[in-house]
Amino acid sequence: MKLGLIGLGRMGGNIARRLMRGGHSVVVFDQSADAVNALAKDGAIPATSLADLYGKLDKPAITWVMLPAGQPTEATIDAIAALAKPEDVIIDGGNTFYKDDIRRAAALEPRGIRYVDVGTSGGVWGLERGYCMMIGGFEAVVNRLDPIFNTLAPGYGTIPRTAGRTSTDDRAERGYIHAGPAGSGHFVKMIHNGIEYGLMQAYAEGFDILKNKSSEHLPANERFDLNLADISEVWRRGSVVSSWLLDLQALALAKDGQLSQFSGNVADSGEGQWTIDAAMEEAVPANVLTASLFARYRSRMETTFGDKLLSAMRFGFGGHVETHK
Repeated sequence: MKLGLIGLGRMGGNIARRLMRGGHSVVVFDQSADAVNALAKDGAIPATSLADLYGKLDKPAITWVMLPAGQPTEATIDAIAALAKPEDVIIDGGNTFYKDDIRRAAALEPRGIRYVDVGTSGGVWGLERGYCMMIGGFEAVVNRLDPIFNTLAPGYGTIPRTAGRTSTDDRAERGYIHAGPAGSGHFVKMIHNGIEYGLMQAYAEGFDILKNKSSEHLPANERFDLNLADISEVWRRGSVVSSWLLDLQALALAKDGQLSQFSGNVADSGEGQWTIDAAMEEAVPANVLTASLFARYRSRMETTFGDKLLSAMRFGFGGHVETHK
């Protein structure tokens, strides 16, 4: 298929590359001419503006926006919508707030413009590993786009199929789902990221306790000088707490057991707060997720070794660089 991709950052550029590897034709645009030129060298069709990008697409046109949530995405979708014709598809693959998706889809529907939201997980590793995708929008439109999603998804890989699973739709096993109507894809991804906060916080706190077992404040005979890199490594192998996050933690500790490149000033990109907002709207207790969000706020005032570990994991999966106030 042929589509336009707008936003060639850490994930957008690799999404374009994975699509091209899968035989799709991709027209690319970014405010950075260097980013556009880099993708053009890899086989993408360069565009100098949104209008130029739209003009180079087959009709009905498919455009994928991969920009930061908020004004950058809002303004870009408005500009594409001004060019679009009935049956064109606009995809938002960033981390947009799901209520914005619902509003946009409702505004575009009377004009026959199809809106699809794709919660996308995979970070900087997605080019090789593939992307886990949670998709919202009209079923017929999502099905029409299936060749794109199938190319981006990890596929079956080496993960054993779940015993007893009876669904006739194997897309979840291949790494993507049609979650429901507009907004549902980003809602599911939002909760995914909220859970991510909690998992990362659990690792961070646990390893902080392990590290401080050598503290001079403990009785001498109760102090242990533990090798955190080895503990991460052994837990990767057969432990019930093994995960990709633990893999990234092990990589970071193997490079530098003190994590000296990280300050422990842990940023958050909004989804954690949105998850807690949703929990309050639904009157669902979310003690762990709420505490993990507040721990990030606290890290910007005083930091611990565990906070450094959080920063290391965020850098590992998403290339997220610490921000300092």
